[in-house]
Amino acid sequence: MISQPGRDPGQSEDADQGRKGPRTAAQVKHNADDRSRQGARVRNSAHPPRKQGESEREQNPHDPLSPGGRHFAKSGEVIHIGHDKRRPSNKWIMSSTRYSVVPLTVLQIGLGFAKAGIIGDYVPNAVIKGMLAAIGLILILNQFPHLLGDDSHFESDEQVVPKKGGNIFANFANAFLHVNSSAFLIGGLCLAFHFLWAKIVSKSKGFIKLIPAPLLVVLTGIILNIIFQHSGILKPLIGEHLVTIPVAASAGEFFSFFHTPDWSYFLNKDVLLTGVTLAIVASLESLLSIEAIDDLDPYQRVTPTNHELKAQGIGNVVSGLIGGLPVTSVIVRSSANVNAGGRSKLSTILHGILLLISVAFIPSLLNLIPKSALAAILIFTGYKLAKPTLFIAFYKKGWDQFVPFVITIVAILATDLLKGVLIGIGLGLFYILRSNFRTAIFVVNDNNKFLFRLRKDVSFLNKPIIKAKLEMVPENGYVLIDASRADFIDKDVIDVIEDFTMHAQLKNIKVEIKRNAFKEQGFSPSLLYALDSNKMEEFRAKGKKLKENAH
Repeated sequence: MISQPGRDPGQSEDADQGRKGPRTAAQVKHNADDRSRQGARVRNSAHPPRKQGESEREQNPHDPLSPGGRHFAKSGEVIHIGHDKRRPSNKWIMSSTRYSVVPLTVLQIGLGFAKAGIIGDYVPNAVIKGMLAAIGLILILNQFPHLLGDDSHFESDEQVVPKKGGNIFANFANAFLHVNSSAFLIGGLCLAFHFLWAKIVSKSKGFIKLIPAPLLVVLTGIILNIIFQHSGILKPLIGEHLVTIPVAASAGEFFSFFHTPDWSYFLNKDVLLTGVTLAIVASLESLLSIEAIDDLDPYQRVTPTNHELKAQGIGNVVSGLIGGLPVTSVIVRSSANVNAGGRSKLSTILHGILLLISVAFIPSLLNLIPKSALAAILIFTGYKLAKPTLFIAFYKKGWDQFVPFVITIVAILATDLLKGVLIGIGLGLFYILRSNFRTAIFVVNDNNKFLFRLRKDVSFLNKPIIKAKLEMVPENGYVLIDASRADFIDKDVIDVIEDFTMHAQLKNIKVEIKRNAFKEQGFSPSLLYALDSNKMEEFRAKGKKLKENAH
């Protein structure tokens, strides 16, 4: 695949290096004695490179692809950015990363045929919304330093070790200590223009709605920087503050950006393991993203998830064979597509074609784009995903919706997307059990007459409540146990009810069980017959005799 914006052409691999000159000593220093290597988590991203602090998969320290530092994969390459200076040769890393696409493809297509796409349907809506809001906040926190012109805590492209490190919160706070006035002015004006344009378009009709706001924002950023360059009002943005992508001098040089895999690594166990890991992670994140985007779709259509997994698997074959990254569904570009008015699959196809054309034919123009202008676009997208009204809406829905929503956000910010979603699902299950625990049993009494109504699913968690309430029935009382509305009654609960019925005569309590005539709920047929025919004394005598014979 073509390198993404933000890559320094002087630091690209093989063909790029011969074209742009040697890289710095820090970027080419290797130690061949190290045998541990780390596989990188890869993702298809069209927005600026991932910043320090964003979620990364932790790798096995014993993995042959792990040097103890971290790697990012890009355009079929894995780039070391850790603190351990020892690392393997780029040839091995590049080949292994490309070849991990093959087992990924097989597994992903297999998941599609196995109809594993249904997994996404089991994620609660509060968790999906929390995931969207968390991604929006991550965008804002990560891009705001670039809006201020601070690149000191981030890799300017994915091959360069950042000057300083830190998490997204520390980087956000430290950015105010490294403000670039030119970048801040460009970014601030672009962001204000984006919000203003959104309000203008929302009240307008016709041609103006067809003009994409991000394009206008980018042009505004370029024009402002050119004005700074020629007027001397402020220092113009250069170097790491601008987008940097390779500029091919010829068609042959352009096609040299593509790489084919080294087939000698096809059956390497580490490559296979990396591929399986990527397949699971990419598939899960795709399913979560699909659930989220279906919710954003103004037409409320449902994406065929199994078809999506199959299509992604086939697409990954092509991507891997030309040295590209494994592809996956992502929320940021999909939400931008929805906001831009995209209605069908054609929009994403055109998106890819236009990206390829732009990188191939107008890379010099793209290199004029200030990163602060791109940051303004992403901050606006983040705001759309994490609007304050969303938090208010979930608060009004009640704590059982608001708490999983907020905890999912916090967990994703503190860990990563998958871990955060799993924590949110776990909390959602807790509230489901809690709600079922509270509503499964209804008890009401009038003096010594008690009604026990079992509703829907009665689990063993309800056993203590039933046991305690039955013990509260006074002498000479009457108990009606209505199980006609119960879909499921746990065996432990049935045992408690039957034991109470057997010994109710000790307190002269009359018991009646109302059951569902169309469902087998687990009660003893002989006990129910004895209750219906008023032969409980005879039934108890038989039961007592059976116990004595057993002893």
